[in-house]
Amino acid sequence: MEGMTRAEVDKVENKDFALGAGPKRPRDAATLILLDRDGRDVRVLMGRRHMRHAFMPGKFVFPGGRTDPADSRIPVAAGLHPDVESKLVNARTTVARARAIAMSALRETYEEAGLLIGRKGAFETGKADWAGFAENSVCPSLDRLRFIARAITPPGRVRRFDTRFLAAFKDDVAVELPDGGPTNELEEIVWLPISQAKEADIPAITRTVLGDLEAQLKEDPELSPGCPAPFYYMRHNRFCRDVL
Repeated sequence: MEGMTRAEVDKVENKDFALGAGPKRPRDAATLILLDRDGRDVRVLMGRRHMRHAFMPGKFVFPGGRTDPADSRIPVAAGLHPDVESKLVNARTTVARARAIAMSALRETYEEAGLLIGRKGAFETGKADWAGFAENSVCPSLDRLRFIARAITPPGRVRRFDTRFLAAFKDDVAVELPDGGPTNELEEIVWLPISQAKEADIPAITRTVLGDLEAQLKEDPELSPGCPAPFYYMRHNRFCRDVL
């Protein structure tokens, strides 16, 4: 997608997003790429969004969603690795905001897939969104998260997000709920080899990020905290790629 004009990107993504007039400021969001290394191929967790959604209807996506600033106040067993935090923090994103973004990836993975990432131990909260962690004695932990990519939805969409793609390994899942998560935003949750995931019905930006991730895993199978992370955005009518 790098170097495409806005018209070319609109054509590629015409089935991914509902278009809408007027400027819209992107909202912070996070998504979690959960990787399973148990086998010959690295597999990735994906789920299909319901057709009723205006944003990426019917597409296979990673668990994720909009950031809730209140998530920054949820206690954790361990915070972000400094190298990951430094990539999330910028002139417009404070340390607290970066933590909220990362925490939203964990919360959405619980809500949509029923997977609790953290450490077994006492955990209490009055927030209903995190009740599953308390009920299963899992304290959320951010230290194993890796920053993989950032992408801002191009202008002209009904929904626009400034999405941070984070990754973790299936080994980091403390509890897998037998009935899945409490929401029904994703259906047909599956584990797919990355090569197959790239051929599934996924958004163009997801395919681009998966390609970057596949190349990174070949060079750095453990995904070191300071690994390069591409940043995709539209500027002067061109889709750009920087490296953070």
